[in-house]
Amino acid sequence: MTPIPIILDCDPGHDDAIAILLALASPEVELVGVTTVSGNQTLDKTTANALRVLELAGRSDVPVYAGANAPFVRMRDVAAHVHGESGLDGPDLPAPSQAPEPAHAVEYLAERFRGREKPTLVATGPLTNVGLLFATHAGVRPDRIVLMGGSIGEGNRTPAAEFNIWADPEAAQRVFAEGLDTTMVGLDVTHRALIRDEHTERMRGAGRVGKVVAELMDFYARFHRARYPDLDGSPMHDPVCIAHLIDPTLLDVRDARIEVDCTTGPSWGRTNVDWRNREHVAAPNAKVAFGIDGERFAELVVERISALP
Repeated sequence: MTPIPIILDCDPGHDDAIAILLALASPEVELVGVTTVSGNQTLDKTTANALRVLELAGRSDVPVYAGANAPFVRMRDVAAHVHGESGLDGPDLPAPSQAPEPAHAVEYLAERFRGREKPTLVATGPLTNVGLLFATHAGVRPDRIVLMGGSIGEGNRTPAAEFNIWADPEAAQRVFAEGLDTTMVGLDVTHRALIRDEHTERMRGAGRVGKVVAELMDFYARFHRARYPDLDGSPMHDPVCIAHLIDPTLLDVRDARIEVDCTTGPSWGRTNVDWRNREHVAAPNAKVAFGIDGERFAELVVERISALP
């Protein structure tokens, strides 16, 4: 099987870090580049974290490009209350020994998507880089996008909105308006993609990378136990996008019309999702993940992370 080449546009972040590691551990995909954006932490921290994770896995050959340090028009906000001051609180990871590439992430994306062989774009942070690409490079588009963001139902940053979309709703609306082959992996499935304590302990005993991931999970789980005491584990939001490319049977994906609320009211950042083809609603412009085999997903993460050297 020829691996699917992917670019990961991310804001590491505990779950972004695990998404990077899952991609590196999986022969079904080939991580050809990483672009970073402000989101879970500021751009300098998310970029350093991407470099640190790649070095942890012995894959500093994967280039990292820093992108947007603020949303389209909103004030920047970060999720330090979830991911800590470093964005990867928990393990004692050294500072990266390498620097990001000199080009801006948007210029790198434009160069890659002008080519004949276009990687799949996996976006697991705010969509600022992707929206900027569309706004500044006419006609330069990926053939496929798989993004973590949004929700059919309840949000996590507000009752209405998921964090990645809430952080830059104008950029997200720009992306959905393109009507590309875009799959939204939202909270409806990621809150059923749970890593439980027994999964964490299995990874802890599986070498250096597994130990670091377990320490990431120790920190990450504290927030989720407090915020979501009804969940039997911690949601692994971003790795679900990678898992979907590895094994498409993990998700139930349906056509949908997705519009982002860009107002300043209580629904700011909500993804209004119509997957029932209601009357007076425009035609579908994306796909939305509706269901997941959570047990198979967790086993995939544990198996692949544990196999990293």
